[in-house]
Amino acid sequence: MEKHLMTTTEAIDPVFMFILGSCLVLLIGITAAMVLFVVRYHRSRAPEPTSQVDGSLWLEVVWTAFPTLLVLGMFYYGWSSYLTLRDVPPNALQVTAVGRMWSWNFLYQNGKNSPKLYVPVGKPVQVALESKDVLHGFYVPAFRVKRDVVPGMKNHVWFVAPKPGSYDIFCSQYCGTSHSAMIATIEAVPAEQFEAWLKETKATGAQHPALALLEKHGCLGCHSLDGSQKVGPTFQGIWGRKTDVKTAGKEHEIVVDEAYLKRSIVEPNADVVEHFPPVMPAFAGVLTEEEIRLIIDYFKTSAGGAKLDGAKLAREKGCLACHSLDGSKGVGPSFKAIFGTKVKVVRNGKPEMATVDETYLKESILKPSAAVVDGFPPVMPVEDDLSPDEVSALVQFIKELK
Repeated sequence: MEKHLMTTTEAIDPVFMFILGSCLVLLIGITAAMVLFVVRYHRSRAPEPTSQVDGSLWLEVVWTAFPTLLVLGMFYYGWSSYLTLRDVPPNALQVTAVGRMWSWNFLYQNGKNSPKLYVPVGKPVQVALESKDVLHGFYVPAFRVKRDVVPGMKNHVWFVAPKPGSYDIFCSQYCGTSHSAMIATIEAVPAEQFEAWLKETKATGAQHPALALLEKHGCLGCHSLDGSQKVGPTFQGIWGRKTDVKTAGKEHEIVVDEAYLKRSIVEPNADVVEHFPPVMPAFAGVLTEEEIRLIIDYFKTSAGGAKLDGAKLAREKGCLACHSLDGSKGVGPSFKAIFGTKVKVVRNGKPEMATVDETYLKESILKPSAAVVDGFPPVMPVEDDLSPDEVSALVQFIKELK
């Protein structure tokens, strides 16, 4: 008969319940004794001492021996469970978790990597922990494992997923601005499905090699592919996009081309995109020239071809409920052929003429009350959840309306 493998959950839960139960018993016992003594020996009931006993050897032995045995029991119980957490079963699947600001990447022995940790149900999995930058923490509440991920130090955890499902992975150490967004998942699937998944990508090579590089080096933890806002600018529609950057402390507009992309990969703090923190690590010496070329070519085609839809954004954000597209007057000025015209606005309580250019449109989207068009109420809400790329897409949409 095969010996039962004690899992990390089975090792930790009884210890937790034992310590919690002991604390509850002590809490209830001490509280009950305190209330009893307050009532029994209140001054109104016993104004004078009724006992002349100086001490009790038996009581001293009990209150010394009992806590000592309790603490030793907790230590023994905890130590035996700790050994279970550190003693990895010999047949465990080997995976490496690489943490960086602010994403996880998981590497398998056959060379496959994934932003999610796929594991077979019922099989022990050993996860070697590595950090590429600062201190992180690999924390999976469902399996009761939490371990620091320290740069330059080898560490590991192991666990068994008892049933199919998705289990959260968190970073348990504060690691910077987007620490709270450093979340991944463990996808537990049946063994046959896991083997098929593991071989599929390896055999077919269906994944774009540049996308595999972006996943491997944690780029997709900070940059989205779908236009959503993250720590860094989205990769969606990046090629040829105009964007405001700060170079040596000076702001200016650039067009995303090959030279800019290469410079941003090798020396990311040279040109920092406005409204984004300068936290990207340099990949000089990490990526080869050929790998950089693959990524740039990917941005030219796959990622670059999927631009944000300004018309769709305008509908989703409710802009078209107040601004018409056919020249009719609504709650706000019509978008039709507005770009390049002059409008009378009220700024800081004073009327002035403004030209509807890209700068004016961006200000109107981000700070609608800064310059209110004369004759229209100042009721436009502030859309503070728009990314710079979404603002640019809306401006482009309005700009192209005839």
